[in-house]
Amino acid sequence: MDLIYGIKDKPKVGKVILFALQQLLAIMAATIAVPAVVNSNCGTALTASAALFGAGIGSIVYLLFTKGRSPVFLGSSFAFLPSMFSAFAGAATLGLSMQAGYWGLIIGALMAGLVYVIIAIVVKFCGVNWINKLMPPVIIGPTVAIIGLSLSGNAVGDLMKSNIAGGSQYICLVCGLVTLGVTMLCATYGKKMGKLIPFIIGILAGYLVATFFALIGKATNSGELTVIDYSAFKNCGFFALPDFTFLLGSGGGLKAITGKYLIALFAAYVPVAFVVFAEHLADHKNLSTIVGQDLLQDPGLTRTLLGDGVGSIAGAFFGGCPNTTYGESIACVAITRNASTVSIWGCAFACIIFSMLSPLVAFLETIPSCVMGGVCIALYGFIAVSGFKIFQTVDLNKNRNLFVASIIFITGVGGMIVTFGAIQIRTVACALILGILTNVMLSKEKDEEAAEEAKAE
Repeated sequence: MDLIYGIKDKPKVGKVILFALQQLLAIMAATIAVPAVVNSNCGTALTASAALFGAGIGSIVYLLFTKGRSPVFLGSSFAFLPSMFSAFAGAATLGLSMQAGYWGLIIGALMAGLVYVIIAIVVKFCGVNWINKLMPPVIIGPTVAIIGLSLSGNAVGDLMKSNIAGGSQYICLVCGLVTLGVTMLCATYGKKMGKLIPFIIGILAGYLVATFFALIGKATNSGELTVIDYSAFKNCGFFALPDFTFLLGSGGGLKAITGKYLIALFAAYVPVAFVVFAEHLADHKNLSTIVGQDLLQDPGLTRTLLGDGVGSIAGAFFGGCPNTTYGESIACVAITRNASTVSIWGCAFACIIFSMLSPLVAFLETIPSCVMGGVCIALYGFIAVSGFKIFQTVDLNKNRNLFVASIIFITGVGGMIVTFGAIQIRTVACALILGILTNVMLSKEKDEEAAEEAKAE
């Protein structure tokens, strides 16, 4: 892919600000959705502002470890949602306080981060060849594609979702499709800056259309035309620190943690860490094809793993949510052809600043779900297509490759989830694990081919 800005390029300050805001808008929906999902399921008080702050800090940690050579943002991880649920469920089962559950989030993230550190040490001394053998393109390609395809339901669901009860699905559809259409037109036919910031222009277009319908709805007293909720602007003030006070509250907290609870946290977080490692690897191989540089060699898998692991711990400490590399961020790089890590630095600092500016947080919270759904259709689609690009060099005339790819696609698209007590192995992980096992099981075919080639020589 021909990049407009390479990894080491430094656009002018004005452009960097726009690029940073675009990255922020691309990752914002998922980043603030994680604490919202935890709150609705566990009755907790995690905040969007704290999640943004934690994502910004985590991304800075990642950039420092990778020496600013890998253009990807770290945001709240959906993969750890079951683990976060288990942290509070385990605390309740053992008769511990809600405060102990909050500390469980941080301890669990620390355990998951240590998994990354251990793998990074192994890579440091043993190299990455064993990983390439364990997960060749026939596995990585379909897995990356499944990451995008598994999110497709969320994008379509958001496209039809109103932020106000009674809002018409048809109005949502119009707002979402306007957003998607403007984004595509800007990315394809835009001139100069228009091609570099299609998501900002698309989201603003969708927001304005939703506002237009809301004004008509208010004038005609028609609730169906209103799909945007402006209540976040009421009494929002101007400046407020994110809510970190849950770490300092009463109720036992850290002192209440027991050995049984630590074991429960280990069982909930560590297995998922290995799954997120596979996603980390897939994301960086995908990003490598986009930027035309092998990021597993420079800055190296050891550095990216350490940055991701420690960044995840930092994100959980400040926001409660472990972080992970974001496919939305990678898709943003692919669509805009802007791989400058200066943009990621800007996005990280923008997250921290936005998390303290109440009107800006309110604006992000009022962007209608249908508008973000329109954007996510493009973002998640690009993730899936990127996986197919990795996969296109694979020889599907060989039964081994055909079976591996088939199993990953069918179990992934089918939404396979396996649960063992408090541990839940989600779709991408199930598809990846079965793909690896199939590849190992049928490895004899490769050995036989190698032997035949040796005889021919």
